Amino acid sequence: MLRRPAWQMLRQFVRHESDTVGSLVLERSMNRVQLLGRVGQDPVMRQVDGKNPVTIFSLATNEMWRTGESEVTQGGDISQKTTWHRISVFRPGLRDVTYQYVKKGARLYVEGKIDYGEYTDRNNVRRQATTIIADNVIFLTDSIKEKA
Repeated sequence: MLRRPAWQMLRQFVRHESDTVGSLVLERSMNRVQLLGRVGQDPVMRQVDGKNPVTIFSLATNEMWRTGESEVTQGGDISQKTTWHRISVFRPGLRDVTYQYVKKGARLYVEGKIDYGEYTDRNNVRRQATTIIADNVIFLTDSIKEKA
């Protein structure tokens, strides 16, 4: 069987899976985020202007690398960078479970999409916010043990 390179198959998939509306071509795209980290604070649930409630928490991810003479050998220093992500959960079942069982320090796997938005703060200054809209949360630590 003759195999084509992945990029050719992807191009064919996108071309054949595109929907045409008049002269406008709507191609498939992807906005997916996968995070594995620890919760920074207990979640809060908010509801603004009668809209659907949302559970919000922060998640820390760490990036580590070795600096110095050789990255292969044990020589050199280890550097680390922590990145904080704002997680929002809107799906009703997942939102409620996340609010009830996620605790500070818990290790989670979060899947979702990235969302860039703007808001006006209390001082009437426009700010930008990056949020992960979670559609899947997997608990990697036992909540009951963490409470004890």
